[in-house]
Amino acid sequence: MTASTPDRTSVTDLPPDDKRRRMLRLGGVGALGLLVQAGARAARPYEPASPVDRGDVVDGKVRFPEWGAPADKPTPPVPEPLPPGQRIGVAVVGLGRLALEQILPAFAQSKSTRLAALVSGSPDKMHLIATRYGVDPASCYSYADFDRLKDNPAVQIVYVVLPNAMHREYVERAAAAGKHVLCEKPMATSVADAQAMTTACAKAGVKLMVAYRCQYEPNHLRIQGMVRGGELGKLVSMSADNVQAASDNAAQQWRHKKAMAGGGCLVDIGLYMLNAARFVSGEEPVEVFASTIQPKDDPRFAQVEKTINFQLRFPSGFTANAVASYGAREHRAQTLLLEGASLQLDHAYDYEGQRLAVGRRVGDETGDDHLELAHKNQFSLELDHLADCIQHDKRPRTPGEEGVQDHVVMEALYKSAATGRPVTLPVIRGIDTTRGPLPAKG
Repeated sequence: MTASTPDRTSVTDLPPDDKRRRMLRLGGVGALGLLVQAGARAARPYEPASPVDRGDVVDGKVRFPEWGAPADKPTPPVPEPLPPGQRIGVAVVGLGRLALEQILPAFAQSKSTRLAALVSGSPDKMHLIATRYGVDPASCYSYADFDRLKDNPAVQIVYVVLPNAMHREYVERAAAAGKHVLCEKPMATSVADAQAMTTACAKAGVKLMVAYRCQYEPNHLRIQGMVRGGELGKLVSMSADNVQAASDNAAQQWRHKKAMAGGGCLVDIGLYMLNAARFVSGEEPVEVFASTIQPKDDPRFAQVEKTINFQLRFPSGFTANAVASYGAREHRAQTLLLEGASLQLDHAYDYEGQRLAVGRRVGDETGDDHLELAHKNQFSLELDHLADCIQHDKRPRTPGEEGVQDHVVMEALYKSAATGRPVTLPVIRGIDTTRGPLPAKG
């Protein structure tokens, strides 16, 4: 064969290894398909899967037998998301940082809800976000045509994620449209507004839930259970810090404008600690004391406080001491002291990263047990809880009354800071008087 003569060697004349290479090079997908078919014909039958690996369908749920040893933690149940067509539709009102960075992504982890509509005053941004999340353009609304949500049967929940001063208007408008409401905290900017919102939803026959995400987070729920269980003895005190540093341009942000926010660091990040003390103990404070710092020469704090130190005293003798500030590097920690143990929660009020340590006697020594609980998205937990309440007609764990009571306490704290004196609050007897049932486990 000369150099100009084509290579016409038959594939069948080649050795086996060269044959496979030539088929892949010359035959393309067709030759590869023949090889795959040949391999499939030569495959041996596999051993059937055991019940431990296969699982079974029991009462419409997939269940696997436990395969780990008793020394290991049990495997969690199989997730049970609702089919897309059965999920409750949510309209998110306001597309600021919290909505875009936390809430919208949380729908991917929700088992019972779906993003059904958007409301924004920035049409370009809204339509970009609608495209990315697959929201029908017909379900994108401006604030002016918000009331058209009434005619959208795909929306059952309105999630209000607006500056605090706007909460009342849009909660009341959502209630008038016959929609259930999830409202970001703080609920409003005053006790009067918070109470009006609660009344409006009750009259309209819709559920109102305040987005106290920590009350749905596993570590906070575990702490509450340990405190209420009694095995660690009486709850004595709580100390907590929730601080972050404000940037140089913070004066432009709505959180630093009193008319829009209703206050400074107390209503924004101090509220987490106030609500945690009430939530963990189940009690309501009978006396509060506070002092604030508001630098006169710093434009960031021309209208709101930079730092607040406050103390709450409860009927049982339990006290809570907290510091909130816009003037220190971010740090969010909570410590509970009980007769028989201490409970330390690092990153207590963050979106993730919580670490719980239980300090107690171990034999003749003292030790810390570090509990590592599975992370769950706090926003998806909130959404799923409200969906469950709607589906089963239950009162939300954090209804409007919970938000109203926080405003009562915050107004008393600001009064104390202004007068330099403790403020006494009416005694409210009972446990969890402003809350609904605990969220379902899942």
